[in-house]
Amino acid sequence: MYILGIETSCDETAASVLEAKGGRFKILSNIISSQIEIHKKYYGVVPEIAAREHVLHIIPVVNEALEKAGINYKKIAAIAITSGPGLITSLVTGVETAKTLAYAWQKPLIGVNHIASHISANFIKPLVPIKFPAVGLTVSGGHTNLVLIRNYGSYQIIGETLDDAAGEAFDKGAKMLQVGYPGGPIVSRLAEEYKATPNLKFPRPMLNSPDFNFSFSGLKTAMLYQIQKDKNYKKRINEYCKELETAIVETLIKKTIKAAKKHKAKTILLSGGVAANKLLRQQLPIEIKNILPGVSFNMPALEYTTDNAAMVAMAGYYKFQKKQFTPWAKIKENCNLELK
Repeated sequence: MYILGIETSCDETAASVLEAKGGRFKILSNIISSQIEIHKKYYGVVPEIAAREHVLHIIPVVNEALEKAGINYKKIAAIAITSGPGLITSLVTGVETAKTLAYAWQKPLIGVNHIASHISANFIKPLVPIKFPAVGLTVSGGHTNLVLIRNYGSYQIIGETLDDAAGEAFDKGAKMLQVGYPGGPIVSRLAEEYKATPNLKFPRPMLNSPDFNFSFSGLKTAMLYQIQKDKNYKKRINEYCKELETAIVETLIKKTIKAAKKHKAKTILLSGGVAANKLLRQQLPIEIKNILPGVSFNMPALEYTTDNAAMVAMAGYYKFQKKQFTPWAKIKENCNLELK
């Protein structure tokens, strides 16, 4: 069977075809039209521009996904579409397109949650057998969540950011330092070039709070104040990047370990755009091995970390198995369909 996934939650117009056969999965196509170059000069995504670009590219992207997969629409079993959370103007384009295709092709429609899709990227080609209960860290430009996963499709948010997401902290930090956009990859690259221990010390917000929530606004503010009083900060760009990255990654890891301990997780999953961060991908499995021996760790391939439609198709597959279809006339943008 084949699932067509469509993703338009932010600034990536994406479509993918997933083949499921005998409990095995294969991504036949994963097409992404990126808007990074368009939004770069604004140091962030402009919703109105993103929406217009989605309208221009979504049908060509869907057609390319089908063509690369070597199938036509008649072989599609269902259409999975991101229905939220995300930028409402971007979501509308994807949802309305999916509704139209579902109606024209007479295919069932499956609305999926964006965070559930990121988690599902771990199931495409897992590095280890995934055992439940699991704790998932889903971290990106718009979301930073800790999710208790009891089974495929059974999710409960146990921690989330109270203000800014980790990816936003990277982007805003990069903007303060005027090093470019998107901030995450640039900050990471510049940080890696700094080999010493930073003399700077930024806060690790809510690191010792009794809950599993995050906050990164204070970290951004601390960095801003430090830059404003540092006349030589332009000569210390790499050092600032190193301390910013270290503060974010340390906070993410310690909170994740804490949640996994509390909920007796058998597996820890990493996902989301910030899951592409090299330091996080290196340090999280090391800390799990040192602190939680016996707990396995899985993260998606880099191509499935940032927003893509393969993860949407994967999430849609599990809902298809349970016949959790979304009525064509009732699907709404920006709804948390299965995260309860």
